[in-house]
Amino acid sequence: MLKMNPLLMMDGYKTDHRRQYPKGTEVVTSNFTPRASRNPAIKSVVVFGLQYFLQEYLVERFYEDFFRQPLGDVIDEYRNEMDQYLGKDAIPTEHIEQLHSLGYLPLEIRALAEGTLCPIRVPMLTITNTHRDFFWLTNQLETILSASFWLGCTSATMAYEYRKRFDAFNARCGTSPEFSKFQGHDFSFRGMSSLESAMISGAAHLTSFVGTDTIPAIQFVKKYYSGKNNGLIGCSVPATEHSVMCMGGQDNEIDTYRRLITKLYPSGVVSIVSDTWDFWSIMTTGIRELHDDIIARDGKVVFRPDSGDPVKIICGYPSAPPNTPEWFGAYRLLWNEFGGSNVGGHNILNEKVGLIYGDAITLDRQLEILSRLKDMGFAPNIVLGIGSYSYQYATRDTYGFAMKATYGEVNGESREIFKEPKTDSGEKKSAKGRVAVYENEMGDLQLYDQCTEQQADGGLLKPKFRNGQMISRVSFADIRSRLHPKQF
Repeated sequence: MLKMNPLLMMDGYKTDHRRQYPKGTEVVTSNFTPRASRNPAIKSVVVFGLQYFLQEYLVERFYEDFFRQPLGDVIDEYRNEMDQYLGKDAIPTEHIEQLHSLGYLPLEIRALAEGTLCPIRVPMLTITNTHRDFFWLTNQLETILSASFWLGCTSATMAYEYRKRFDAFNARCGTSPEFSKFQGHDFSFRGMSSLESAMISGAAHLTSFVGTDTIPAIQFVKKYYSGKNNGLIGCSVPATEHSVMCMGGQDNEIDTYRRLITKLYPSGVVSIVSDTWDFWSIMTTGIRELHDDIIARDGKVVFRPDSGDPVKIICGYPSAPPNTPEWFGAYRLLWNEFGGSNVGGHNILNEKVGLIYGDAITLDRQLEILSRLKDMGFAPNIVLGIGSYSYQYATRDTYGFAMKATYGEVNGESREIFKEPKTDSGEKKSAKGRVAVYENEMGDLQLYDQCTEQQADGGLLKPKFRNGQMISRVSFADIRSRLHPKQF
C-alpha cells in the first residue's frame, strides 16, 4: 500500500477546519452511527473491524509514517502537498509540528464490543481529543475511520443474515446446527474493489461462517484478532474450475471425474464444477456411471452448478415437463440416485454427495432455495457461495454510517451541538451533547444524549484506544461467541 503521512488520509475540505472552529475551541467529541437501513428487515448492524483500524492506522501507520519520520521530512511532504492542492502557504503547518513533537495521538475512542448487534441510530463509538491543543484531530480522522470501518460492519451484517436463515431452517428440519457454519462459503475475493476490502469483508464473513476461498482474510484475522481460543478460522476443500474440466476434454468428462475422485482425491471432500457442457447429463447418466465409485469413496463428492437460475437449477423447474431432469432439479436427482436418511420427516441427502451453488446468490434467493427444499420434504443441507454481489454491492449508505460532532468546549464553556436539517427526512438529525449507550428495560441497546460526563463515561461504550495505545483487545473467538453463542 502507498506510504504517506496519515494526516493526508482525509477529504480535502477538512484540511483547514482547525482554523474554522471558533477561537478558543478546546474539545471536539463525535460519534460514529448507522443512521438508517436500506433493508427494512435489518434493524441492527454488526460491529466489526474497529480493532483493525485502530492497530493498522492509529498505531502502526501513525508510528511508522509520522512520528518515526524526521520532522523535516514530514513537514516538507505535508507542505508540498498542500501548496499544490490549495495554493502556496494556504495551510499552516505549526499544528503538524506540534503533534509530531507531542509524540502520540491525543485521542480517546470508546466503542461497543465487536460482535455486538448495534441498533440503527445507536452510536457504535465515540471519539474525542484528550489534549486541548489538538481538538482538530477528532473530525480530521473521520474520513479514514469511515473508509476503514463501514465495510467490515456491513459485510458482517450480511453474513449474519445468511447465517440466521441457515440456523432457522436447520432447526425446523431437525438437522445438526453444526453444519450451518459451513453452509455459507465466501466466493467474493475476485469481485471486491481491492485486496484490503477483500480482507476486511472476508474476515467479516468469517464472523458467521468458516467456509472461505479468501485466504488473505484468514491472515487478516490472525494478525488483528489473534487469540488462543480462535480455533478454526477458515477452511475450504479441493475444488476444480472450468479450465480443468475443459482441458480433460468433453468426450472424456466422466474420466476426469473418475480420476479426481479415485486417484487424486480418494478421500475427503472434493468439489467439482459440473456445468462446463451439459449439467443435466452429469446429474443423470453421469452420476449413474460414477455411482459405485462415489459410494465406495471415503468422503463426499460435491457437485457445483455454476450457471442459470440457482433456485430452479437446485430445486427444479416447475414449468418443465414432469419427470425430466429440469423438472426434478439437481437436489432431487441426487436423492433419486443416492438416497439418504430421514430425520423428523425431512429427507437428508446421502453424506457421500452434496451440492454447492455460488453464482448469483442473494438473501432472497437463499430464502427461496431453503423454503422450496423444505416444502419438497428435504432438509436443506446445501452450501451456498456468497459472492461480491452480496459483499461488494453495498455502500456506506447501506446502513447510513456517519460520524458527527455532538459536543465541544470553547474557552472552557461546554457546548451541546447537533444538526437537524429542515430539508431532511429526519435521518440526518444527530444526537446532542455527550452520548452514551445503555440497555433499556427491554434489554435493547439505546442511545442517551445530553449526558453528564459521568453518564457518558459509563454504559457500554468502553475505552478501546487512548493516547496512541490500544486499551483492550478482543479475539476472533470472542466476536463469534457474542454473535453466535455456543455455535462455534
